[in-house]
Amino acid sequence: MADLFAKIATDPSMQAVRMGKETGIYPYFKPLSETEGTEVVIDGRRMIMIGSNNYLGLTTHPKVREAAIEATRKYGTSCTGSRFLNGTLELHKELERRLARFMGKQAAIVFSTGYQSNLGAITALLEKDDLAICDKEIHASLVDAVKMAGCQMKRFRHNDMNDLERVLKENKDAAKMVIVDGVYSMGGDLARVPEIAELCRKYGARFFVDDAHGLGVMGPGGRGTAIHFGCVDQVDLIMGTFSKSFASLGGVIAGDQDVIDFIQHHARSFIFSASMPPANAAAVLACLDIIEADPSYVERVHTQSAKVRKALREMGYNCGESVTPIIPVIIGSEMYTVAAWQSFFEYGIYTNPVLPPGVPPNKSLLRTSYMATHTDEQIEKIIAGFYEVGARIGLIQERETVAA
Repeated sequence: MADLFAKIATDPSMQAVRMGKETGIYPYFKPLSETEGTEVVIDGRRMIMIGSNNYLGLTTHPKVREAAIEATRKYGTSCTGSRFLNGTLELHKELERRLARFMGKQAAIVFSTGYQSNLGAITALLEKDDLAICDKEIHASLVDAVKMAGCQMKRFRHNDMNDLERVLKENKDAAKMVIVDGVYSMGGDLARVPEIAELCRKYGARFFVDDAHGLGVMGPGGRGTAIHFGCVDQVDLIMGTFSKSFASLGGVIAGDQDVIDFIQHHARSFIFSASMPPANAAAVLACLDIIEADPSYVERVHTQSAKVRKALREMGYNCGESVTPIIPVIIGSEMYTVAAWQSFFEYGIYTNPVLPPGVPPNKSLLRTSYMATHTDEQIEKIIAGFYEVGARIGLIQERETVAA
């Protein structure tokens, strides 16, 4: 009789996990015993955090903390129900109004997580005979959403407009949606939103942008990648998350009012999930207040990350096409990437090792990301660390001087 769990013993990924734990270089699920954003304590050691999505550094902002605490005092810790029934607070409605205006759309709907946002919108809108045309590097939640929708899926080469047009031309009669990330979470590069929008108009496709890593970071005032390119009206649906720049948990879909109304009444991940806790909603509202009142947070995250990106490229690191606070250090080998992660960890810099299937084979990398609240001194130490560690373990060639 076959045992469903028999695969576990022979699964290659689990064999790698066991080997990593046995050798003491398993890089995942590291518990943080203390964190103030730019620095964390792990295993009793304080280190600089450059593996976080806390781009604006607002998770510890006094106004954000107080807003979450006050909402808990007023409403309790949970709504204990779905938005469809007893789980809608005025906080949720206010947040949807504010986000729609912030993102340049008629309406918005908030979900309990970003993952659920993608699942809800895609599965509500795409059916068996419809077609999803997806960039090969879209987030896993979008891939899962398309699979759950049961529609057809075709992929095009990352940011390759000729390949996208080929797919659109071959399927010109289908009801279709082009799906991309606004900011790609591993490479830190941007979708070519204006060109994609033009192709969507030409071939009659709807256009969906997952802006989880762009909202709060890109565009004037952090209003997103579509606004950064000046073409928000040409994007049908924009998704964002609150677990990054907005220092909370949850997600949002913004678009035309009738489309948002349809999603609200058809998205199973919305209807059959408990609503965002009051503290989470209040934290996002507080972040919106801060960002709208003080654009320096958005400006500074780009200033600080640009210093690092320039220095790393001058040292000879491969940072891909990054133009955002996400700066990959592309290494290639899985084992070498884990070894590099360990070396930086021991130096006192926390990075994220990303291996297949998170990236294509032979494209393993250290994902680094930066915050508006990283101090100049921390940035200098990060740059010095990449020079010292990189030269020692052979990632770069040692030189007498490195421009910071």
